[in-house]
Amino acid sequence: MRVVMYVLNDVTRDSRVLREARSLAAAGHEVTIMATPLAADVAAAGEPAAPPGVAIRRVAIPTGSPWWVTAVRAPWRLHPVAAVLLLPWTIARAAWVLVVNWLLGRPIRAGGIDFVRRWRVEWLGWCRAAVAGAPAADVHHAHDMEALPAARAAAARDGARYVYDSHEIYLAWGPVLRQPRLLRSLIGRWERRMARGAAGVVTVGEALADHLRQRFGLRRVIVVHNCPPRWGPPKPPEDRIRRALKLPPGTPVVLCHGGFMANRGLEQTAEAMLKPGLEAAHLVFLGYRAAFIEPILADPRLAGRVHYLPAVAPSDVTAWVAGASVDVMAILPTDLNSRVSTPNKLFESLAAGTPVVSSDLPARRAILLGDPLGPLGVLCDPASPASIAAAIRSVLELEPAARADLRTRIVAAAHERWNWEIESVKLLDLYRELGPAS
Repeated sequence: MRVVMYVLNDVTRDSRVLREARSLAAAGHEVTIMATPLAADVAAAGEPAAPPGVAIRRVAIPTGSPWWVTAVRAPWRLHPVAAVLLLPWTIARAAWVLVVNWLLGRPIRAGGIDFVRRWRVEWLGWCRAAVAGAPAADVHHAHDMEALPAARAAAARDGARYVYDSHEIYLAWGPVLRQPRLLRSLIGRWERRMARGAAGVVTVGEALADHLRQRFGLRRVIVVHNCPPRWGPPKPPEDRIRRALKLPPGTPVVLCHGGFMANRGLEQTAEAMLKPGLEAAHLVFLGYRAAFIEPILADPRLAGRVHYLPAVAPSDVTAWVAGASVDVMAILPTDLNSRVSTPNKLFESLAAGTPVVSSDLPARRAILLGDPLGPLGVLCDPASPASIAAAIRSVLELEPAARADLRTRIVAAAHERWNWEIESVKLLDLYRELGPAS
C-alpha cells in the first residue's frame, strides 16, 4: 500500500514520524514523507539518510502576507494610492501604534490577525504545495493539525483515505491558547470536522485519547506511545556523558534532556541543585541549545556543576541518557497538554534504565508508580525546588545494590511494556484494516 505522510517540520528530529515511517516500510508499505526544507544547522552537514524504504520530499513554507493583512496591520505599507484610499484608517492605525506603543512601551498586535495570516499564508500554503508535490497514495497520514488539511485534500484528490495522528491537543497548544475565543472555537470545529472524516485517529497517550474521543465524538482513538525500540545496556557501560564532560566515574549526573523552554521546570531544577545533599551532583542539559537555559549555565552558584551537551541523533539518545544517574522532567502543569503529557523523554529514560524524577501528574503517575514490577521513578511537585531536590536525593542516596536493582527493573519494564516493538503493532494493525500492503 502506498502511504504519504505530511509533517510541518524537516523530520530529521521527529522521532515519532521516523519510527512510524520505518515500521510501515518494514511491513511492506511504500512510504513517502512530505516535510519542510532542512534547518540551517542540519543542512550544513548534508541531507541525513532517510530510513530504509522511505522517501522524503521537501516543500518550502510560503512567506509573505496577503494585501488584506497589511491593510489591517500597517496600511501605510500599501501602494500609495491604496494608502490614500484608506486614509482615515491609515491615520487611525498609525496613531494607535505610535501613541499606545509610546504609552505602554510595547508593541500592540491586531488580535488573532497574525495567527490567521500564518494559517492562510504559511501552513495552508505549505499544505497546498505538499499536495501538489505528493505522489498518489492509498492512505495520506497527517502528523498534527497543521498538516491535516494536506492529508484530507490529497485523499480527496486520490479517492483515498486519510489518518490523523495528533501528537498533542491542538487547542491547548500555546499559540492557539493566546487567540481570541471565537477564533479558537472556529479552529476547534474545523479540526473536529476533519478528524471525524478520517479513517483512523491516532495519538500518543491514553489521557489525550480520552480527550479526543470526547471532543471529536469518536468511539475509537488508537494510542501509540512514542517509545524507543528495546535497548540493551552494553557491558561495560559506555558512560557517554561523564566521558564527554571529563567527569570522574561515579559523579552524580542529574540530566535534563529534550526541548528547553518555559514551563519545563528548568529553573526549579537548577534551584533544586543548590539544596543540601546535592553539592556533589552535576546538572547536565542535553539538547538543542536555547536562550532559555543561558542564565542557568551562567549562574555563578552552579559554577563548575552545570553543563551543556549538544543534541544527538534520535537513534543515539537512549545510549546518552543511560549515562545519567537520574533524569528530571519537572514540567509545570500550566495547560492541558502539560497535564496529560507523556513526553518522549520519559520513554527514552525508561529504555535507558535511568530513574526518572517527574511531575506528579496522573498520566505519568500511572506509568511510573503503576508498573507491576514496582516503581520506575519518583514524583515531585514541579513548582517546588525542595520537592525536586528531595526526589533526586531519594535516588542518589540509594545503596549501590538498590540502585542497580532499580535500573534493572526499569529496563525490564521497558522491554516488557514500553517499547516501539509493542507500540508499532497498533499502528500496523490500523493499516491492515485500511488495506493490504503492496
